Amino acid sequence: MLRSVLRRAASSNLYPQSSLHHLTYLQSQFYSSKNPKPFDAKAKKASAKSKSKSTDSAAVAGSDDFLSASANDFQAARARNLAQDDKDPSLDVGANNRPLFTSTPSLSQLTRKDACSYFKFSEERLKAVLPEGLSQGMIEEFKESMRPALLIRQSFLDLRDNFRHVVDPPMWSSPGKGPKVRKQIVLDGPVSCGKSIALAMLVYWARDEGWLVLYVPKGREWTHGGFFYKNPETGLWDTPLQAENVLKDFLKYNEGRLQQLPCQIFDPIPLGEGAGVGLMKGVESMALPEGSSLYDLVQMGIQYTQAAVGVVVRLRKELSLVKDIPVLIAIDQYNNWFTFSEYEEPVSVRSHRPVHARELAMVNAFRSMMHDDMMVGAFSHSTAVGKLRADLPEVPVDARVNFPRYTLDEAETVCYYYLRQRLVRREVFSDENWKKIYFLSNGNGSEIRSLVPLMQQ
Repeated sequence: MLRSVLRRAASSNLYPQSSLHHLTYLQSQFYSSKNPKPFDAKAKKASAKSKSKSTDSAAVAGSDDFLSASANDFQAARARNLAQDDKDPSLDVGANNRPLFTSTPSLSQLTRKDACSYFKFSEERLKAVLPEGLSQGMIEEFKESMRPALLIRQSFLDLRDNFRHVVDPPMWSSPGKGPKVRKQIVLDGPVSCGKSIALAMLVYWARDEGWLVLYVPKGREWTHGGFFYKNPETGLWDTPLQAENVLKDFLKYNEGRLQQLPCQIFDPIPLGEGAGVGLMKGVESMALPEGSSLYDLVQMGIQYTQAAVGVVVRLRKELSLVKDIPVLIAIDQYNNWFTFSEYEEPVSVRSHRPVHARELAMVNAFRSMMHDDMMVGAFSHSTAVGKLRADLPEVPVDARVNFPRYTLDEAETVCYYYLRQRLVRREVFSDENWKKIYFLSNGNGSEIRSLVPLMQQ
């Protein structure tokens, strides 16, 4: 447009010479004096860039595939070598030629002599005795070591013997003699010190002994996820989906035992809202027939979602009345029950109030330890709850037990076990190196497991 104006001005002499110079100056400001590069040159450069990018991405993808293939090949080779190693018993030795694995056939028969040795589990037996699921620490340990075996620690033996002495008091049970026997214990301690593994082993032992155990491996799930409704009758919040899952898990291992235990409370089961289906029309409670067993009670909560929470609360009362066999309540991630849940109650159009775990009906029924029943809870610091105060509500003052990290002797056995399982090469393994790892990790089990493969000469 400026060019046409200039041409018309020059031809008609409508503008003075100074004005033409001014328009030429403006033209130089809005247009470059350099000739633009041809389009095909730009296209060639863009295509070159795209080719280089595609080549780089292909190279990265190829390297990732190579690394994953190499890792898979390494693990497969390691598994084959371990299978060959199992045929050579001379490899099953630790420091000072001590045996790495105990020959004791069950957790019940373990003694102090078996401490700092490994107990071999059967994978099929583990799944059968702990159908609720294994703790994350056990899963990682079995995966990395390629063997379902766990270290027998003195702290676990003390925990087992404590509950054994509750049921079968020893001869020195008079006051002032021997360690104090507790019916309620809270396992506390630093991260990755083995609390969840010890709790799972305790449940395994108790079920082998014929006890009735309600095991909750993920207590955090009671306060997160699913549906939640406020029950106007109790003022507490119902979580029917979690209640149904708890009842199904409790039935997996204990079905035969529950069929033999009669119900002792026959009051109607109060109903609430079901998971996504609301209330039953015109029905506020459900009668429990005379002569029902605990199995019938649990089945009612599974079949009717509106009754699930009421059945879980009733089940807690029924467990306190069972006298024919020992009953143990074992809760992992127990510290999640002393802080806020993920649920919120609307207060106004723009504000919500966080719901505390104690306001949930199921947590309210099971959290308290102020009773005469056997109960053990384990804190899980991996759930990022935060540090709780020393005097927990509804927990006896002396119930909190500090679970230790690995001692030097335990770490020695662990490192020699990882050497046996080919997590580290023999030519770089030495007493000096494993001690460096122990002090570097401060006895943290998961850190020791991750650092041992990095051992160098």
